[in-house]
Amino acid sequence: MITADKRKAVFLLHQEGMPIREISRGLKLSRNAVRRIIAQAGQMPRLARPPVQVIDPERLRQLYQECHGYAQRIAEKLREEHGIAIKYSTLTRYLRDLGICTPVNLRCERGPEEPGAEMQHDTSPFTLRVGAVWLRLQASLLYLRYSKRRYLQFYPVFDRFHLKCFLHLALTHWGYAPRLCVIDNTNLARLRGLGSNAVIVPEMEAFAKAYGFVFLCHAPGHPDRKAGEERSFLTVETNFVPGRTFQNLEELNRQALEWSTVRLEQRPQGKAGLIPAQAFEHERAFLTQLPRHLPAPYLLLERSVDEYGYVAVEGNYYEVPGTGRGTIQVLRYLYHLVLCQDRRSLIEYPLPPWGVRNQPFHVPGQKPPRYRPRNRKQSSQEEEKRLRAIDPLIGAYVDFILGSPGLLRHQFLRRLWALRQRWSTSLFLRTIERAHRYQITSLETLQRIALLQLDDTALPDPMVDPELEKRPAYQEGSLTDTPDLSRYDE
Repeated sequence: MITADKRKAVFLLHQEGMPIREISRGLKLSRNAVRRIIAQAGQMPRLARPPVQVIDPERLRQLYQECHGYAQRIAEKLREEHGIAIKYSTLTRYLRDLGICTPVNLRCERGPEEPGAEMQHDTSPFTLRVGAVWLRLQASLLYLRYSKRRYLQFYPVFDRFHLKCFLHLALTHWGYAPRLCVIDNTNLARLRGLGSNAVIVPEMEAFAKAYGFVFLCHAPGHPDRKAGEERSFLTVETNFVPGRTFQNLEELNRQALEWSTVRLEQRPQGKAGLIPAQAFEHERAFLTQLPRHLPAPYLLLERSVDEYGYVAVEGNYYEVPGTGRGTIQVLRYLYHLVLCQDRRSLIEYPLPPWGVRNQPFHVPGQKPPRYRPRNRKQSSQEEEKRLRAIDPLIGAYVDFILGSPGLLRHQFLRRLWALRQRWSTSLFLRTIERAHRYQITSLETLQRIALLQLDDTALPDPMVDPELEKRPAYQEGSLTDTPDLSRYDE
């Protein structure tokens, strides 16, 4: 594309008498381009465009309904029935401009900036280093819109039960609750519908009623309805996470609580420099005060006591006091659980730290039971260590077993150690050497190999008849019939 200034320069130089060759060389244009510009008197060429076709919007809406929204068929009907030839891209642009095929994206409604009007809740994933490992955690944050108070906690798993526990902790910490809780269209609280048409889960609706508020889902695609909540997660990412270390999940939540409820409440917020702690004192009169003895949320679990007196809850085993058996109820709170039977509380256990599994917990002040809980997972670390200490050959076979997919490795190593206790060292070494050579992963095959090794001689080679290939049956089966490929000749 030759600019207007360069075209004007070509025409002026030509009027001054400069040859076309020099103009072409000086302005780095072809001679044909210079001649064309001189013929156009240095003016920009006008492109001949077809006249703009005007289509009645009502006709487009009618065709859109008749053709069920298929623009290609609309273009065909316009050309065949109305004599209007229009390109597909132009037609779809008309449909979009008129708001026929896609709804108009309206700005979300701005909520009232009133004290005690609403709070906002949302979650956001964070990957943090906790101790020596990286954990994928869900950050749950509650935000008071008027006074800008915040409450932050992190959870490895965040479901409907943890949502109720988090709201209970935050609201009881403040002692007050606003009339409205704005959330996104999460299934943790929403049963069906979207935005203002959303139907809240009856369980969550009853929970919110006890605290004096109701849930409100914002319109789909409009997270700016709770912009203060969204901006708070950026503050968490840029102000709370950098430069902090966490030894465990409990320390992480302790620092998050101190940061959100102590530090941020004395820090000026926004351009107005609002102090959340001072603004809350004014907002307190417009909030609903919570009862003093509001019960904490819990999960009701049914468990059966095994023959050793334990119940299994979330991968750990808890001893049931007394000698009673049968079914008991487990009340699982956020940080502890209570064992109940016949509407009577038996014992309360604190929940272990996150990641603790397969551990038994006993009644405090009593001697631990003699037997382990039923179905408790048993590790094979001790058996593996003793097997490797026998000989490097055994260690190589153990590595092969641990790398075999689809094998019950812990059970295999425990049973292998049991065989070692029954066999002599020499017999065990010869058996494992042959099993490793042929990649044997069956304990029954190991036992058959050991039986053949009992006479301390090498296993005999298979007997092969040297006259086998000379037998008539071998000669007849050595070659197959020639396939009939005649049907491919056609």
